[in-house]
Amino acid sequence: MSRLAGKVAFVTGAARGQGRAEALALAAEGADVVVTDVCAAPTRTDYPAATPEDLAETVRQVEALDRRVVSGIADVRDAGALEDLVARGVAELGRLDVVVANAGIVTWGRLWEMDLDRWRDMIDINLTGVFHTLRASIPPMIAAGNGGSIIITSSVAGIKSLPGQAHYSAAKHGVVGLAKSAAAELAPYRIRVNTIHPWGVATAMGEMGADGAKVFADNPSYAASMGQLLFDPPISQPSDIAAGVVYLASDDARVVTGTQLTLDHGATKV
Repeated sequence: MSRLAGKVAFVTGAARGQGRAEALALAAEGADVVVTDVCAAPTRTDYPAATPEDLAETVRQVEALDRRVVSGIADVRDAGALEDLVARGVAELGRLDVVVANAGIVTWGRLWEMDLDRWRDMIDINLTGVFHTLRASIPPMIAAGNGGSIIITSSVAGIKSLPGQAHYSAAKHGVVGLAKSAAAELAPYRIRVNTIHPWGVATAMGEMGADGAKVFADNPSYAASMGQLLFDPPISQPSDIAAGVVYLASDDARVVTGTQLTLDHGATKV
């Protein structure tokens, strides 16, 4: 398959999990890729951080698909680092057509008990980090005049707020508003902007850790928010989310912009 032949994609949070699956799926469809990850724990989480070795493995797997790849370790909170990486990617690969703003974190806590750093880190990474990614990527896309597609990873929590995750829900709702404005602003340049909304995904970040389990154990009423319609499979694989990304990146979705694509087992409907 070659729905993205001749295209170049930029994927953040690509060291493992959804980001790696998305980079590989885009490469399998013919795209060359620019990949980045912080490869560290940017704040305290209840799951292990990605590593430089993880990002190197993503690079190896892209190259095994006979696609070109540019990689760099960068924190999405660092706008300059993203601008430098995008510039290097465009210089080496020739263009930029697809952006997947995937990097993010999950932490837990009731909002009035949450320390200020936990709130700030969530907004800085999951919302401002997406703004930085788009700000670095849009100028070269406009300059090239080729149109393109921007896909932002939101969440079920970007449509249906979740208890124990007020900060996460605020950030994921925030990127939906950002995407809608960007879709209107970029339409004259034939650049489409959409959000994807996964539910549980079988990744280190996607599976509930000790902090999340404690929040639900201490607050049993919160379980009512965790329903879904489809249970076969009970949890998404990263490849399920990557398939949605490829669709939005390709001309199959050429008339789709400003939308929220739910990849969620029906969780936003219950």
